[in-house]
Amino acid sequence: MNSGKMHPFLDESVQKKARAYEGEKRVFGLLKMFALVIIILAFYFSGLSHKLAYMYPDSSIILTFIIYVFCFQASIFLLTLPLDYLSSYSHEHKWDFSNHTVKSWLIEQGKSFLVGLIVMWVVLSLLFFIMAEFPRFWWLIAGLASALVSAVFSTLFPILVFPIFNKYTPIRNKVLIDALEKILSKEGLKSSGFFMEDMSRNTKKENAFLAGLGKTRRVVLGDNLVNNMSVPEIVSVMAHEVGHYKYKHIWKFIMMGTFQQIIVFFLLDRIMRFLFIDFLSGVRANLALFPFFVLILGIISTLLFSPAGNAISRYFEKQADQYALKNIQDKSSFSHAIAGLANRNLINAYPEKWMKYLFYSHPPVGERLEMVKK
Repeated sequence: MNSGKMHPFLDESVQKKARAYEGEKRVFGLLKMFALVIIILAFYFSGLSHKLAYMYPDSSIILTFIIYVFCFQASIFLLTLPLDYLSSYSHEHKWDFSNHTVKSWLIEQGKSFLVGLIVMWVVLSLLFFIMAEFPRFWWLIAGLASALVSAVFSTLFPILVFPIFNKYTPIRNKVLIDALEKILSKEGLKSSGFFMEDMSRNTKKENAFLAGLGKTRRVVLGDNLVNNMSVPEIVSVMAHEVGHYKYKHIWKFIMMGTFQQIIVFFLLDRIMRFLFIDFLSGVRANLALFPFFVLILGIISTLLFSPAGNAISRYFEKQADQYALKNIQDKSSFSHAIAGLANRNLINAYPEKWMKYLFYSHPPVGERLEMVKK
């Protein structure tokens, strides 16, 4: 990066660290992906998948399904735990981000496993039911059902799942609440509450979001962010979030995700039918083939839709940025906010183009700062 081109709000020495930090995170991500492929293939070729799928043949398939999903999830969780420890505990401590102890980190991992397991039971039971009842057009029905699942999760997660991991307390700063209510009112949005998330218990990183749909919508600010930003900066961040609602990005993502799932499930159906003659012959057969189902699903989604999905997401984020700039008084507060996040969270503001196209769901911070100048 040519220092002459760097935005004055960014720290050049910090940006060098950010590139190193990002590079190490990418390596851990690739290692995790490779490990998952090995574990999933081993789960199938070891015979464990078939054995679990056909256990208790005379008993209810529901019991078999519950045990199978638990064993599949537990295998992945336990075998990738050492790598997760290196990436999300040791590495985060190395860069002075994590506030976790080993005990608190393990508790967090255990919570994530249990929540993920329950979600998998719910989602896969619906999917396997659809596959059993409508084997010819399961891909279409399951793809359409994904829209309902996304809407339900978007509505319920803020009130049912988020509090499992963090404590949310009402914000008492009246000046901040009044400023946030003012920016929300521009689009007729009402929040069920303004909450502070105790992010500092686990990390020094910062975040803020507008979560939920309808009556579950709430403004959530990480305590680190509140401590490090001025009220105008926080308002500029929330104005960006309001921009997502203005342009109905959540619903657009749900609709696009539904279209994507239909295509992915259709291709998956054709590939699985071609490779495995017993696919869709019964629930137990589908369970036995589940590792390949997951593997092919991931490959199709990543290769076909990940870069395109990132490009659409970057476009939506740019729209939200433009909305924020049109609806806040102090434009420099937006620049200070995102530059501050980049400096404190070690965000690479100027990634290589190929990195941006492959991995970035948001425009790089350097581009966002340049847009403000223009």
